Amino acid sequence: MSRDVLAAQSVLDLASRTDGFDILELLHDLTTHTVSLLGLRSAGVTILDEAGEVDYLTASDEACRHLEEDQIELGEGPCLDAARTGAPLAPVLLRATYPGHQLWPRFSPRALSAGITSVAAVPLRTPQHGLGALNLMSAGRVPTREELRLAQVLADAAGSSLHHRQTLRSKDELINQLETALESRIVIEQAKGVISSRLAIDVEEAFARLRHHARGRQLKLTELAAEVARGVVPVELDTTR
Repeated sequence: MSRDVLAAQSVLDLASRTDGFDILELLHDLTTHTVSLLGLRSAGVTILDEAGEVDYLTASDEACRHLEEDQIELGEGPCLDAARTGAPLAPVLLRATYPGHQLWPRFSPRALSAGITSVAAVPLRTPQHGLGALNLMSAGRVPTREELRLAQVLADAAGSSLHHRQTLRSKDELINQLETALESRIVIEQAKGVISSRLAIDVEEAFARLRHHARGRQLKLTELAAEVARGVVPVELDTTR
């Protein structure tokens, strides 16, 4: 299947969510589609809360999640800058003699040790409000201008779903829902840990099983994760792939 067709399907998937959809699942799907279509190593989403602080909301994989956490710990990095400015970040190379190392001298070595050689970002926004950033992490190749435009289209498709969410009436309400999603993210991390420990699998496989089980039974991912975090683990997760 051509990338154009896959891109169209991805945009439709992100823009046409049913009422009451799970925000975290939407944004995780955004990172998954972005990685697949652009050939990236990882992608993540950072947002601004009501106090103007940056936090990460989701990531395509554990390596990206750790790098987003590193940036918050260090107080520097492309994901923080992109969320704060709400502007596109053109690809920045991270090696010692390149601009990224000068911009983020403590973050860049950590990214390089994880195999990330360049970073970029596009805004996550609704038609009226900036929310944060979709962050792009590459290993080796650098995204082209056309690929960055595609990333923006994907981010805007997700932003369209957020905009049309029935309960939203203002930016404050949207920020409140994103902050609730931040709390749900913690529950999902707990559930991943429970499944990983119980089934002796890595946390990425644990998350894949959670999502597969939730989708197969039309459950909200956050609700299933809350049950698992409380110790109620469906027996089907032992074999769900």
